[in-house]
Amino acid sequence: MISAPCLSRFVLLSAIALALAVAGKARAEPLIADLSDHLVAITTGFTGTELLLFGSIEEDGDVIVVVHGPPTDVTVRRKERVAGIWMNRDSMTFEETPSFYYVAMTQGATEGLPMPVLHRHQIGAQNVRMIPPEGADPAEVENFRTSLIRNQQAHGLYSTVPGTIQKRGQRLFRTSVHFPANVPIGTYVIETLLARNGEIQSGQTTPLFVSKVGAGAQIFRIANAYPALHGILAIVVAMAAGFAANWVFRKLG
Repeated sequence: MISAPCLSRFVLLSAIALALAVAGKARAEPLIADLSDHLVAITTGFTGTELLLFGSIEEDGDVIVVVHGPPTDVTVRRKERVAGIWMNRDSMTFEETPSFYYVAMTQGATEGLPMPVLHRHQIGAQNVRMIPPEGADPAEVENFRTSLIRNQQAHGLYSTVPGTIQKRGQRLFRTSVHFPANVPIGTYVIETLLARNGEIQSGQTTPLFVSKVGAGAQIFRIANAYPALHGILAIVVAMAAGFAANWVFRKLG
């Protein structure tokens, strides 16, 4: 469900876009886009959220939205059956891999776009940019890459099919971007592109921040800044809980 503030913001931006169109092409921007919120706050009990992306275009064309999560190194392992036991054998690490990926577009937006353009703007999961090991066999790279994308899709971190961008008339557009409960924290980049005549005519980059807040955020920061201390405290807490449970059972017995 989209909240009332989100809809109000959409109406406001729509009015601005219409005012720009009336003012004349010389002054109007070819593409305007914004988010209902630029912060996803992860608290205890966070189950995911949905943001509204909306905007306007000055001339006819198709709209494509590409969302990239913070890049990270990801290792993919291949299991093989050895003596009746499944074991990890070969592995491959991809650098600068988006931890989250989502794409949405108006119907038929990629028709006529050449493959180099799709690769450059990472339109479609098969075009997500990730760096394989230098000198790796291309066939092996493709196999591990396919497995990585499939795993990310299984965890809900990569879109399996493009989302839909709805157009209101010839100028206004909107779409919803869903972020699952396991969404990685960090800085996200949202690219909104205007495609026309087999080319990307214009684009806009919008930042989005996903951050932990509250007590969970403090524990997360301590765990990353002082991992040894966090481990010791976790052991102490576990031991204290065990002794407390043992004392309670003795009393009840």
